[in-house]
Amino acid sequence: MEIYHLLNRGVEKRNVVLNDADRVRFIHDLYAFNDLNDVDANHRFREFKSPHVRVPLVDIYAFCLMPNHYHILASEIEEGGISMFMRKLNMGYAKYFNEKYKRSGVLWQGTFKRILLQRDAHFLHIPFYIHLNPLDMAFPQWRAGKVRNIDKALKFLAQYRWSSYLDYSGVKNFPSILSQELLADVLGSSARQKRIIKDIISSPNLAREASKLE
Repeated sequence: MEIYHLLNRGVEKRNVVLNDADRVRFIHDLYAFNDLNDVDANHRFREFKSPHVRVPLVDIYAFCLMPNHYHILASEIEEGGISMFMRKLNMGYAKYFNEKYKRSGVLWQGTFKRILLQRDAHFLHIPFYIHLNPLDMAFPQWRAGKVRNIDKALKFLAQYRWSSYLDYSGVKNFPSILSQELLADVLGSSARQKRIIKDIISSPNLAREASKLE
């Protein structure tokens, strides 16, 4: 099984979500477009009921949505599933965004960036890196391992809904999107995750290694 770190940014680093309604839409798209079947880009928030049977394209293990970019950790279920899923996701969300804000043109910098995890160390650290991204908005010094108020940083992460961090911390946030079994042992308990996060954001060497993963 090959696991990939997938990411994309808004064109010219522009914000791609402007409010919580956009964030909810993007998160919902992670679920809706992860389907081999055709999905209307103008889909509404609803449960897909019989006779529609979802055929997932990928397993999503972790994700984080930021104001101008996103990160996804995933592997293919269907052959070519990652390319198909990412095409649906990027095009579908761009269509929603452009129609809502009456704009035209591309929303994303390109198709998407795909990084194959080739080393065990990479696999062990990438979920933490993805979940630490929101700290850029309040504690950018985490990338240098110089966060002084650790408890405040952890509280900020616990209040940030738009990633898979909460689901791995015992809080059901967006569980229907995730395949959690693979990372459950890697991340461990909520207490273990907090210990590792504390080490990363307060240690220059560990933070430097984490920041190399993008």
